[in-house]
Amino acid sequence: MARSRAVVVALLATASLGGWWLGRSGDGDTFQATVVATFDGDTIAVRAGGGRTGAVTVRLLGVDTPETHHPRRPVGCHGPSAAAATRRLLLGRRVRLTLDTQHHDRYGRLLAHVWLGRLHVNRWLLRHGHARLLVIRPNTAYARRMLLDELDARRRRVGLWGRCGTRW
Repeated sequence: MARSRAVVVALLATASLGGWWLGRSGDGDTFQATVVATFDGDTIAVRAGGGRTGAVTVRLLGVDTPETHHPRRPVGCHGPSAAAATRRLLLGRRVRLTLDTQHHDRYGRLLAHVWLGRLHVNRWLLRHGHARLLVIRPNTAYARRMLLDELDARRRRVGLWGRCGTRW
């Protein structure tokens, strides 16, 4: 219990000092797309418009799921479950992507918050213990809410927090 409190205090202190605790609401550019593939729990491919253009790889903002296909790392604890949850939820579905400040990562992937109707998928992954929080400035939209989602999942010991502890 003392360790859990220490983790919470450390996360809150880091969040406060990091400047994203009050994070923006995420009113960036938005567009519709269809999910045509899922690679793991936090990376998908979408096709925008009527499907005439090529697929774009999207990295979900604010979340990090255990590895499933890394060339130099083993499959992470709960990685296949997180990937399966993302696949079940999104594959073949029409979604809305909301961009933040920085639109692409160093690998050229589009960085976005993904919405399935009114469901914020990035936050859903955190609430169900399929991911941990990963906020990289300047993309800080929804950071405070997402931190609270992760802390709640940790408290309830769901998903990777119940199965893996710190082993991922």
